[in-house]
Amino acid sequence: MVTPGPQGASILWPWLLAAVVVLVLAAGATAWWLARRRRARAEKARPDDVTWVANSSYLAQVPAFAAWVRRYRTLQVAGLVGLLVALVGVGAVAARPVETDLVVDRLGTRDIVLCLDVSGSMTAYDGEILKVYSELVDNFEGERIALSIFNSTSRTVFPLTDDYTLVQEELAAGVAAFDKDPSTLDFSSERDEKDILEFLTYTAGTLANESAASLIGDGLANCALQFDEEATDRSRSIILATDNYVAGEPIYTLEEAAALVASRDITLHGIYGGSDLYAGTPEETGYREVVEAGGGLYFLAGDPQAVEGMVEDVVAQQAVELDASPEVVVTDLPTIWFLVATAGAALLVVVAWRLRE
Repeated sequence: MVTPGPQGASILWPWLLAAVVVLVLAAGATAWWLARRRRARAEKARPDDVTWVANSSYLAQVPAFAAWVRRYRTLQVAGLVGLLVALVGVGAVAARPVETDLVVDRLGTRDIVLCLDVSGSMTAYDGEILKVYSELVDNFEGERIALSIFNSTSRTVFPLTDDYTLVQEELAAGVAAFDKDPSTLDFSSERDEKDILEFLTYTAGTLANESAASLIGDGLANCALQFDEEATDRSRSIILATDNYVAGEPIYTLEEAAALVASRDITLHGIYGGSDLYAGTPEETGYREVVEAGGGLYFLAGDPQAVEGMVEDVVAQQAVELDASPEVVVTDLPTIWFLVATAGAALLVVVAWRLRE
């Protein structure tokens, strides 16, 4: 079995590099043979074929002439080296040096529904809770996320999705909508018109039943229905934020909704969204007991351990990962050999320029 990850560097078309090397060697051998043949012909040349220059034997002892000959031969060797380096570099680039990675995408199989109470008693805390939700999403990878908000009725802000850009945009819009406590806004003031419109737009559809408010059990039951109906191996979690203050006659009590959640194999986590001063009240205590009875985690909204604890619990759930088909990713790595070819060509150009002088 091949282990996913980097598989090392290699040459995709090694035969092409070998062909270039063979051609270079053949060209070198041919040049050497031709030069040797020319020397042999020169040695056998008839006197009539040779032009003699009188009084020229002393030139070999002239320092300037000897230096020029040495420089000329050095440039010839440098030119040959430059040509060979350029050819090898070009051949290597043409042969495609690559790095191979074996990538196996794993699809996260955890579904999380964020369930938020937006009734009047919660609006002062909803912005901070949405920030907690945003921190949670930052720690997830591959999970599907949904957000449902409720008062007397529920609205699905976005269904289960792994589009985290969309998720964060909607959470940020919610933070902006609850940035100012709606109870402090003047609905007759033009100055507050933008903030009021932002709040009403975000919470639209959550108060269709005007005879009641804060129907927490119904809101939680609706969140339980956000998951896929068919049998699945995906683990399921609801993160509910409420102060558990009910105003009206719900179809489901909190306990009944929690039983529905448990019957669908969903883990319920709770964030208490009211003031810490209300910790220990019957509403807060009852909420805590319902969550902990189902094996979920329970935090106060201001608890710094909320994000860390819930992330750890969601990650620790017994959720499988579905193996996608392995994908071989081939990345070209021509840079080094391109630089080698460029250096060889640059050396050849410099040598040619110097020889012309």
